Parts: sequence; C-alpha cells; structure tokens
Amino acid sequence: MTHRDIIVIGGSSGATAPLKAILHALPPDLAAAVFVVLHVPARSLGLLATVTAAAASLPVQAASDGLAIRPGQIYLGVPDHHLLLAEGLIRLGRGPRENMARPSIDPLFRSAAVAYGPRVIGVLLSGLLNDGASGLEAIGRCGGVTIVQDPADALADEMPRSALAAVNVDLTIPGARIGDVLADLVREAPGPARPVPAEIRLEVDIAAGERIDSGVLRRLGDPVALTCPHCSGVLSDIRGASPLRFRCQVGHAFTAEAVAHEQEGAVDEALRVALRIIEERAELVERMAEEGRRNGRAAVAEMYGDRAREYRHYADTVRRALLTGSGTRPPGEPEA
Repeated sequence: MTHRDIIVIGGSSGATAPLKAILHALPPDLAAAVFVVLHVPARSLGLLATVTAAAASLPVQAASDGLAIRPGQIYLGVPDHHLLLAEGLIRLGRGPRENMARPSIDPLFRSAAVAYGPRVIGVLLSGLLNDGASGLEAIGRCGGVTIVQDPADALADEMPRSALAAVNVDLTIPGARIGDVLADLVREAPGPARPVPAEIRLEVDIAAGERIDSGVLRRLGDPVALTCPHCSGVLSDIRGASPLRFRCQVGHAFTAEAVAHEQEGAVDEALRVALRIIEERAELVERMAEEGRRNGRAAVAEMYGDRAREYRHYADTVRRALLTGSGTRPPGEPEA
C-alpha cells in the first residue's frame, strides 16, 4: 500500500461531538477505512444513527464478523464484542473485557497495529480514565501515526492527558481540526514496516477469545498481590506496559487507574459495613452498661460504658474517613 489507509478512532465520555466533527470533515473520496469504538451503554441504539448523520459523505455500517474492509467506509463497533482488524477483514471478539468494557479501545488499536503496522492512524478522543493509551503505544511501536485530542479541548480530559503522559504521541490537535489533518495524512506514504512485538499479538489473540491460563499469562506479566475487580482472580503486572496495566488469569485487563477506580467503590462499601457493625456493637454494650446500672453492678456498668465510648470513637473515625473520601467533611470540622 502506497498510503496510510486505516484510521482507528476511540473515545468515551464527551467523544461524540468531536467524532461528529471529524466524520463531517472527511472527504467523500477518502482512500481509507475508518473504525470507531466509543464506550457507550451496551444496548445503546442511537449511536449508529448519530454517526451516520454526521458522516453524510461516507457510508456507515455496524461491524460484523468476517466483513471485508473497504476504503471510504466507516465501521462502528457493536455492543459486547471487541472490534478487531485482520488483514482485509473485520473480526468480532468475545474475549475478556478491558477496563470493564467490550468493545474496548485498546483491542481495536492493537489489532490494527498488528495487521497494518505503519499504515495505521490512531486517534484518541475525550474520555475518562486512561483506556486507549496502551493501544496508541502499540500503534506507535508498529510504525503508525498517533493523534490525541487536545485535553484543553476535551469535555473529559482524563483520557487524552493519560495518553500524553504515557505515550510519545505524534500530534495533539483540537477535535474540530482532526478531520482535516486525517484527510492530509491519508495521502502520505507510510513509513517502513516494523517487527510486531509478540506480546501485542498475544493480547490481540486474547481479545479475540483465545484461551488464556496462568501459563499464557506468565508470558505477559508477573503475579501481584491485587485481585481482579471483575472476577476477584489474581492480577498480573504486564511487563513494560505503558501505562501501568494488569491482567487476571481469565484475561480481564485493567490499567492501574481503572483498578483504583473500581477499588474506590469496594473500599467505600467495606467502610460502610464496618461502620454499621461498630455502631451495632456500641449500641449493644451501651444497653449492657444500662443493665449493669439498673442491677447495681457499678463495675460492670463502668466497663461496658468505657467500651461503648471506645466503639463510638471508632465509628466517628470511620465516618470521617467516608466523608473525606466523598469530598465532604463532618459538620463543623475545619478544612485540613
């Protein structure tokens, strides 16, 4: 191929508006195929219509397994399947979720890098957390061009900022200009082909649904003392990953930020359960102290009273931790 002919685009929160601007700017004679994955609710019905309306000059269709890839077409990821590219064909994978999503941006980007190398242009738009950074890194390693929406222009800037921090990105552009830049880049000749790292191929195979076990996982990473937020299995630290990433023994994949995000909910729930148990314990020993006083057992009443005050102190400590974690403070407590 004498020019770059594969464009892959990913985003989540806030990505619809820049995506519409990009597709609207693409010329009707675009000599490249465009593939889009947005993190949307699994049963969302409006995205196809939204993208079709935006890309008035190019045909849009939902991706299907085995569909031939043709230039001048826009292919949209479908719910509950990873959108993967092979040489000349689309593959839909039912492999494990990445960052709790399927389709996920990283599998699309990695598969494009493996199949098309320097012919790929990867675009990462607005979104939360840091999905897409690993996929952009794979595109760069295989010789492709990487573009990130300017974080100052993004409705949700976490995803663009994370990519810029983890990857040597080629271009950082406001969303309204990306379409015109893509039209120019497609006309350029790709660079020389590069060897595809074995670990990138392996992660594409996992997304496609290939079997994964502890032996396969040892080829990618090393076990750590963390559990999978999805299935509670042991996580392994992916060697040399940028950004820091983990996979469990059944293949669920997470960036460190995604693990931390999921853990926040678990910590909050655990603290609330602990608070309930401590307050119940305080209530119980207070009643036991009252019983001691009624029966004239002063020593017993004093002992249980001390325990009740101790438990109330513990409960207040846990309550403050919960309020601090939610960004609020107990009434009357000064700011740190």
